[in-house]
Amino acid sequence: MGVGQPLGDNIITTSLDGLVNWARKSSIWPMTFGLACCAIEMMATGASHNDLDRFGIIFRASPRQSDCIIIAGTVTKKMLPVIKTVYEQMPEPKWVVAMGACACSGGIFDTYSVVQGIDEALPVDVYIPGCPPRPEALLYGLMKLQDKIMKEKNSFGATLGFGERFEPAA
Repeated sequence: MGVGQPLGDNIITTSLDGLVNWARKSSIWPMTFGLACCAIEMMATGASHNDLDRFGIIFRASPRQSDCIIIAGTVTKKMLPVIKTVYEQMPEPKWVVAMGACACSGGIFDTYSVVQGIDEALPVDVYIPGCPPRPEALLYGLMKLQDKIMKEKNSFGATLGFGERFEPAA
């Protein structure tokens, strides 16, 4: 360290939001909630060919260890209270991904027993269309969720109770 380099070569400056959002984006642990054929494509995305582990995305089976829930498939009104309970058990911050036409809009099932989009009950962050969407579509949707997480402001302060978390409009 000389006079010309007062901070040295190994100093990185960033904001606390940037650091916390980078850590959250790099370690998304989705709760798998496979309800229909989309769940097979979700499993294929986690398999070795697509390898979500390289993005820090590791599927969890417990809502208390998850920060994202992937609703994959047809949501019936009988299953909706269970989905809400699992969502409420997840710690903050938490994100919701609607995977497939059925989770996004009810799909071809315009009946009394099918919820016409999970956004009627949960705040959806990313929609992944398709019937069923390919694993590459889920991978792309999760990368868009990572982009959304990086744009959040005051995410760490809101966790500590200082103000509200700000999510910019998509």
